[in-house]
Amino acid sequence: MIQRLSHVSLYVLDQERALAFYRDTLGFDVRRDETFGPGMRWVTVGPKSQPDLELVLIPTSPNPMMSPERSAALRALIQGGAFGYGVFETADVHATYRELLAKGVKTRGEPQERPYGTEVVVEDDSGNWFSLVQRPRKA
Repeated sequence: MIQRLSHVSLYVLDQERALAFYRDTLGFDVRRDETFGPGMRWVTVGPKSQPDLELVLIPTSPNPMMSPERSAALRALIQGGAFGYGVFETADVHATYRELLAKGVKTRGEPQERPYGTEVVVEDDSGNWFSLVQRPRKA
């Protein structure tokens, strides 16, 4: 029986730049950074408070698993903002929003009230986006 989700793959335009973004800008821990032969690097990161989740930073460069044509198509989709990768939670979305703006992180507007909490959409350095949400306080 399936027990939990442990890894999520994120296609990135530049693996080294993405590593710097998630590690240095967002403050994530580097979980793995290993090389498996020529041109194959396994890099995972995750939020400090969630040690059992790993985001796999997968480069979009042509490789034995991806033709140059597919690589180019995938890169164009990423750069166009086609992929949303989920929801990160925060205790104070307004403070986190201001902190990320100060670090140069792109957002798609300001925090907005939603039925599920206060949300702002944030982009990584490749153009992938995710929601940043503060859940409503329980009464």
